[in-house]
Amino acid sequence: MSDAATADPGRDCPLCPRLVALRTTNRERQPAWHNAPVPSWGPRDAPLLVLGMAPGQKGANRTGRPFTGDHAGKLLYATLLKFGLAEGTYLEDPADGMQLLGCRITNAVRCVPPANLPEPLETRTCNQFLRAELAAMPNLKAVLALGVLAHAALLRACGLPVSHKRFAHGAIHTLPDGLLLADSYHVSRYNTSTRRLTTEMFEATVAELLKRLAA
Repeated sequence: MSDAATADPGRDCPLCPRLVALRTTNRERQPAWHNAPVPSWGPRDAPLLVLGMAPGQKGANRTGRPFTGDHAGKLLYATLLKFGLAEGTYLEDPADGMQLLGCRITNAVRCVPPANLPEPLETRTCNQFLRAELAAMPNLKAVLALGVLAHAALLRACGLPVSHKRFAHGAIHTLPDGLLLADSYHVSRYNTSTRRLTTEMFEATVAELLKRLAA
């Protein structure tokens, strides 16, 4: 089986009992929602991977597209559009026709977790799909990690200890194989409403990463 074929869990992935239980409940309550592991989105030949934490209950878990339909997508997609990493209009709906250019988006954990917070074992279990995702991107040069959990998951997927590089907003780390790991606070409603992360802060991180990629 190819790396591309193993990069996404099946619709009824059985690996995490707690997440399976929530998925089952969600399917009973909202049968029209996606309610399954959320696949990555964007071209596999992109040089940049945006790595989030996990799907939101009423966002990607509902729509089936990363960061689509909840507050976190507002800042993320506005920034990608501003920097030419996407084209079209973000309407919080997979049918909005927006396309990604030169970047791909995925999550460290593919299923929505209770209270939007994965447990450590769930993150480790799902890491096999992130490893496969990285292997299936032949031109990958950089990963933008949104939050500490995504940062740690990327290091683990690269075979590195979590302590190898410390998370710091705005930092851009060079990993042993040359891959760039850029850190940003997550684009969550909590972070933006408390101004832990502002639009200017996020745009500055993306701008610096693109500058490094272009060098």
